[in-house]
Amino acid sequence: MVATPVDGPAENRQGIPHYRMFIAGEWVDTPESYEVINPATEELVATAAKGDISHADAAVAAAKQAFESGAWRTTPPTERAAVIDRVIAALSSRIDEFTEIGSRECGFPQRLSQAICVGFPLMHMQHYADLTRRYEWVSPGPVAGAVLSASQIRREPIGVCVGIVPWNFPLVLVVWKAIPALAAGNSVVIKVDEKTPIAALELARMLRDAGVPDGVFNVVTGDGETVGAHLVAHPDVRKVSFTGSTAVGRKVMRAAADTIKRVTLELGGKGPNIVLDDADLDAAVDGAAYAFLLHAGQACESGTRLLLPSSLHDEFVRRLVERLKTLKIGNPLDPTTDIGPVMGPGQHKRILGYIEKGQKEGATLVHGGGVPTGPGFEKGYWIEPTVFTDVRNDMCIASEEIFGPVLSVLRYDSIDEAIKIANDTEYGLSAGVWSQDVPRALEVAQQLQAGSVWINDWHNISAHLPFGGFKQSGTGRELGPHALDEFTEAKAVTVDLTGKVERRAYGLVLGTPHNA
Repeated sequence: MVATPVDGPAENRQGIPHYRMFIAGEWVDTPESYEVINPATEELVATAAKGDISHADAAVAAAKQAFESGAWRTTPPTERAAVIDRVIAALSSRIDEFTEIGSRECGFPQRLSQAICVGFPLMHMQHYADLTRRYEWVSPGPVAGAVLSASQIRREPIGVCVGIVPWNFPLVLVVWKAIPALAAGNSVVIKVDEKTPIAALELARMLRDAGVPDGVFNVVTGDGETVGAHLVAHPDVRKVSFTGSTAVGRKVMRAAADTIKRVTLELGGKGPNIVLDDADLDAAVDGAAYAFLLHAGQACESGTRLLLPSSLHDEFVRRLVERLKTLKIGNPLDPTTDIGPVMGPGQHKRILGYIEKGQKEGATLVHGGGVPTGPGFEKGYWIEPTVFTDVRNDMCIASEEIFGPVLSVLRYDSIDEAIKIANDTEYGLSAGVWSQDVPRALEVAQQLQAGSVWINDWHNISAHLPFGGFKQSGTGRELGPHALDEFTEAKAVTVDLTGKVERRAYGLVLGTPHNA
């Protein structure tokens, strides 16, 4: 490894910013680099060090040493919360910069970038800072057990925690994994996606400046199949938090099993969005569009299956298509842009392949399905918002996660049928119900197998509510009132109150006390 004391991104020979990994409080470079490409223009935004297994080992070693030293682990929770407060202040002073990073690195339209790449991290860090101050790190247990005793329940840090984050919401998901782990006193290694490393590395700088000791927070790059897999299997790692596809999540769970690691998995989704026959159509049409188009559909909890009653189907589809025609696709840096590009050539090819497959399966393409052309679209990875009708739930476009701006519309004739269709999936991350009769909608929501169910809304993720999936959409929860539980171990400490050997249970094994 080559470590350098230089702070901030360096520049490569073309004058492009170059980002190094952050390991043991040092910026670590490599001979080879990744290229960070703007998905709207295909321009080179930055380069980043290309990590390998040796860097993963170095990061884990640094994290383990820092944990065992107690420099952060024994810091009082209120002081750890104060460090998070300082990071919040630092990010708040860089709103415009991080908004632009989100647009150039990920393709977020500017309005969305400010909300998602800055607003969400700020709100969620504030939640963790507040939770750290009020969390019951030590709570009293029952006064008596088999014999008279007093007890306490302690929540203690786990050790080295690894967070593996995808490219779609890089800073948000780093915050979800790193900040509660740090708040609980753990040491952290974050493995970023090679396409979107910038925000996480900037967060490393802010955490260091806020007072996090060297080695407590580390960021490595590298491909998932080698560096990510090595971190998951590493014997010194005690907790893995992974966000990504269900297929990779299965591999993570298998690899973690050999050392019985704690695992949190937030995986894929195929969100059913059920419109009841009494829905407010103005709200439901906009909500259905928002549900499948946020970040060009590149969100695991997107509402990608729209379930319509036969009585409303044609009118709803007509209104939805007309609404989609009003949306502006284009330059993410233009504040009037609604829909940005998808993330790179591989994602572009995958989504277009699903659109072709949907047509071959017999679904009816009623809107989009192609690539925008003309000025502004000469380069970049663009796909029109796409809507299919005449979709059956067994078609690939209805059963597999596309991860793009593609909506499958399915008919139903009864609420029971809608619920059956909605739950007929391996996924269970999100669902929605639209109705002006809230008690009726709640009855439907209770029967949906999903970790988050929104009534008359979508993508309404709150830091105060647990987020995660049923079935193969994952295990464990992020956010919510018990978020620190995922990054702590529960320890029971019991103190004898009898004061006399004969009043304890020893006689069950030892017979008559020796002094009787």
